[in-house]
Amino acid sequence: MKSLYWQAGRHSRSVLVLLAFVSAASLLTVERFQVKQRTAYHSEKVKAAELTQHAFQVLKDERLKRNEPIDAPIDPTGSGLMGRLVSPTTTGTGIAAAKQTSINPNFAAVVVQLLKQAGVKPGHAVAVGLSGSFPALNVATLAAIQTIGARAVTISSVGSSQWGANLPNFSWLDMEKALVLRGVLEHPSVAVSPGGVDDRALGLEANGKTAIDEAIARSGLPTLDAKNLADSIEKRMATYRRAAGDSPLRAFVNVGGGTSSVGTRIGKELFKPGLNRTLPRGAAPDSVMARFIADGVPVVHLSRIEVLARQHGLPVRPNATPPVGEGVLYVQALPSRMLAAGAFLLIVGLGFVLLRPRA
Repeated sequence: MKSLYWQAGRHSRSVLVLLAFVSAASLLTVERFQVKQRTAYHSEKVKAAELTQHAFQVLKDERLKRNEPIDAPIDPTGSGLMGRLVSPTTTGTGIAAAKQTSINPNFAAVVVQLLKQAGVKPGHAVAVGLSGSFPALNVATLAAIQTIGARAVTISSVGSSQWGANLPNFSWLDMEKALVLRGVLEHPSVAVSPGGVDDRALGLEANGKTAIDEAIARSGLPTLDAKNLADSIEKRMATYRRAAGDSPLRAFVNVGGGTSSVGTRIGKELFKPGLNRTLPRGAAPDSVMARFIADGVPVVHLSRIEVLARQHGLPVRPNATPPVGEGVLYVQALPSRMLAAGAFLLIVGLGFVLLRPRA
């Protein structure tokens, strides 16, 4: 029986070098001449960001009407959405850079993208937890839900950390009411709370508590009168379900670090910014976020704002209001499929011609 041996065909080094050169040149060409393509949900992202931008202007006009001056050094975009370092209704410390970064209408596009990834569709009910700490993100969140065609079931608290909506006469509840009255937003909050420690504004001076009570009274909305943090979480969950009615809650959006929503500062850090579908590793404290995830409801956590901005290609601490519709949120450069297919066929064809066995 004869043994069979295989021997590789012999090809000149110049042929192999030519093939390698053509392959490398083709790869570089495909990478160099990319085409711009709109990202998913492009039209809804643009519409939500435009609605947010309009809301920002309405709130700026409302602030000036109330004779509340804008502090240009701390609010370089002149938005009117930056509060003060200290005020009677300030419930905790805050980071000015995070507040400045949040004043970007394109965050509404971020929320649209995250809610779509969570499976939210027109007609769905979305639970929302807001505080006064990030009024710009509050607006972006409600605008995104409204644009998608979903229904926001919102519980808001009045208290705010430093640089948020901590002006006693222009709280987040005043902002929300102004936007609803002017037809910018469709629905007000279903309930409100003082916010702050234990969701009861513990530790504030008497004038601060009075200012919060007055803001709640101006809103005309039902109040969550919690006895302690655990009671606040229970009442919030019951309120969300009651207000949603027969519609199951498809997602929960939390803005900032409200104690009841995140479960103290530990909970705020354990959950990642963006979309959360599972509980974080470690002992997550009891909170609205933890309960929703335990029930299989995805949670959008809008916290660590500078990190969130970088993840989605948004600027940190912009000196001017970023234009709507620009950036990787809306358009991405991708390799051309036609060009890639042409390069592939060129390499295969050239290889067939140069490497085929000779008779």
